[in-house]
Amino acid sequence: MKPVIFGTAGLALTPDERAFFADAEPAGYILFKRNIRDREQVRALTDSLRDLSGRDDLPILIDQEGGRVARMGPPEWPAFPAGPAFAALYERAPMSAIQAMRANGQALGLMLAEVGITVDCAPLLDVAQPDTTEAVACRAYGGEPMQVAALGRAMLEGLAEGGVVGVVKHMPGHGRAQVDSHHLLPTVTASAEDLAIDLEPFRTLAHAPMGMTSHIVFEAWDRARPATLSPIVIDSVIRGAIGFDGLLMTDDIDMKALSGTAAEKAAGAIAAGCDLVLDCWARMDEMVAIAAALGTIADASRARLDRAMAGRGAPQGDFADLVARRDAFLALA
Repeated sequence: MKPVIFGTAGLALTPDERAFFADAEPAGYILFKRNIRDREQVRALTDSLRDLSGRDDLPILIDQEGGRVARMGPPEWPAFPAGPAFAALYERAPMSAIQAMRANGQALGLMLAEVGITVDCAPLLDVAQPDTTEAVACRAYGGEPMQVAALGRAMLEGLAEGGVVGVVKHMPGHGRAQVDSHHLLPTVTASAEDLAIDLEPFRTLAHAPMGMTSHIVFEAWDRARPATLSPIVIDSVIRGAIGFDGLLMTDDIDMKALSGTAAEKAAGAIAAGCDLVLDCWARMDEMVAIAAALGTIADASRARLDRAMAGRGAPQGDFADLVARRDAFLALA
């Protein structure tokens, strides 16, 4: 098995993808809007990925946070609210906000599990600042670490009850970035003492099964390399100060914050200590190069992957009831 999660090009696997994936044996896959039409089609696609891998516990990921970050949406699936809706309720009624988020996460999990998706890239644990880039601010759970952790825990637990594994992101914190790492490399100049605030939600949820890195340079820790490519940040901060021992994947390595070829970035992330590389765009030449650049997944990384997927339980709950419960709480704000 290769330590990489690949995207697929369309609504069904192509013959070339089948042949390549069978040979490369990626650790998992991630779906985007280009892969989504309706329930029957998505279920057929995820079933084909499981059949190809021979693994019932295959990680099949999606970014389904709510708000603008939603790959599945109307008219086939309902829209879900983004993080700020729960943050606004938390300011008035914290326990109601936590219950609303847990119901929201459970409903999301049920929706994803129904079509064979096993991992949701949520919750977002980035602590918002007044100048946080809009790419994060429009999704954040707030600017107070305890609030972010409480809502993040509720989302993580709700997803698990819905039958899906959650991914905490973006470690060790994206809240101080003032530019969008999809397009530019953010540099954070805050001191290590100030950055302790950003670490708090991740420390509180250090038991999370999976985590995702951020493509950000933190000058207090490593002036030369973004977190995804920094052995210092991964070992001393994510594994050390935060205490996270779950499966650590990169954010999408195609994002413009990182420089170099796809293969160079992938190899650099694994060498820095990431367990898996996330490569989303299904470009065959890049996937072939990445597979050639990576060895077999490390034993420790495979153990973390197996542990994370083994924690996925059977979906529980009624979707309509959970949505109604969430909306009743959100109406209080």
